[in-house]
Amino acid sequence: MPKKKKKSAKLSKMTEEERILYLEQQRIAEEEMKKKKEDMLTQFLKDKLVKEERATKFNLNKLNHQWRNIMREAKSKELKKDIEIMSQTFERVVDRKESVIKSLAKDLMEAEEQYSMALRSHLQNVDNLVDLQTQRLGTLRGEFTGELQTLKKEFDSERLLIVDQHNKEITDLQDIMFAMEQNFTERENEAKSDFQSLRDEIKNKNLEEKHALRVQLETAVEDLWQAFQAALKNYNETTEERKNAFEALKARDEKSAEEIETQMRKLQRISDQIGQLKSKMGQNTKECEERNKNLKEEREVMVAHFQELKGQMNKLRDGERERLTKLTLESNSAIKELKRVSEKGERILKLAEMCRRLETEEEKVLPFYATSLTQEEQDDVSAAVKEAPSEPLAEVMHEYESLENFWKRYNKVLLDKVALSREKTSLLSENQQLRTLLKQYLDGISVNDEILNQTNPLFVINHKTNVQLNVPVVDPRVQRPAKTVVEAAHVVKHIAVPN
Repeated sequence: MPKKKKKSAKLSKMTEEERILYLEQQRIAEEEMKKKKEDMLTQFLKDKLVKEERATKFNLNKLNHQWRNIMREAKSKELKKDIEIMSQTFERVVDRKESVIKSLAKDLMEAEEQYSMALRSHLQNVDNLVDLQTQRLGTLRGEFTGELQTLKKEFDSERLLIVDQHNKEITDLQDIMFAMEQNFTERENEAKSDFQSLRDEIKNKNLEEKHALRVQLETAVEDLWQAFQAALKNYNETTEERKNAFEALKARDEKSAEEIETQMRKLQRISDQIGQLKSKMGQNTKECEERNKNLKEEREVMVAHFQELKGQMNKLRDGERERLTKLTLESNSAIKELKRVSEKGERILKLAEMCRRLETEEEKVLPFYATSLTQEEQDDVSAAVKEAPSEPLAEVMHEYESLENFWKRYNKVLLDKVALSREKTSLLSENQQLRTLLKQYLDGISVNDEILNQTNPLFVINHKTNVQLNVPVVDPRVQRPAKTVVEAAHVVKHIAVPN
């Protein structure tokens, strides 16, 4: 009251502007005080919220800790029971496995002895085969070299014979040509001498006939000349001018007649000589043609015989070359095939060793499963095998009859592969189920709005849980045992047993 009075007294004393300013300052101070109160209230609420959150977190941790202790005790009890059961089963399994190991060790020693014996016999057989092959290759090489030497000798001998015969024929032909040239020159000289002697005889005969005719003509001419002189005188007397012309023509006629006669004689003599020479030349040409024809026929026969021998020799040479190439190719292919077979055998042996290491005890003792056929069915199968095949498929089956044990082991491995694949699928589904359970457990122990709005899977009410169990459908043929069994050999091998 006194404050209000003082304020009212002050306000009454102040002017209007001072009063407005004072009221404004008072209003600002009140607003600041109100704001401070609001900030203090919000800070108090925040601190309280933090304390509540800490308390809730602490309580949740205590609750989870208690639940975990309870679950651990229950789980430990279950595990102790499982451990007792497993220890009992393990002891039984160890006893059984020890007996199996002893029998298997004995079988292993026997199998190793059998394997060593089989390996020694196999290596001995391989060495025998290699020696046989090398001996066979040596004999084939020796036969080839012997045949090659004989062929070379035959070829050289035939070549020498052909060369000698060819040289002889060349010398014979040269002698024949030389004899023909000598004969031709002799005949030519004889023809020239005959022609010269005949020419001299004809010339002498013509001269004698000429002298005789000249004597006769001279006598006749003298007679006629006397008569002619008488007539000439008469004629000259009558025709002196014609006489002179006639004498001139007569002289010319005599000259031309003599020239014609001499030319005719020459022509006749030349034609006779030409005819004789033509007849001789015809005879010589006929004889030479016959000889040349005979020589050409002999030469053609010799050339044909030479070509035939040459063709036979080339044919033999080509045949031997083909045989040699074929033999080399076959030997190379045989060597490659033997190398391939040996490499394949070594690879098979290596794979067999590797597979033998991975075999189980049961596979080592019983490598081939027992047949599921009855005795009657086995008798029927043996009778069908003994019969001759009537179809190509049956022939193929007969060819692969010796691989029966191989197909048994292959089918067994294939079945194991299928079983492992199915077990893998079942394990994947089981793993997926465990993942979902782990996710539900982690969701149950976590705290957030989404999890709190849902049902907690960790609450157990009347021995019933909220966990969603998605039990997968497992094939009974590949269903895993409920209890885990550890092999004794694995324990001995991988776990150090104290002495």
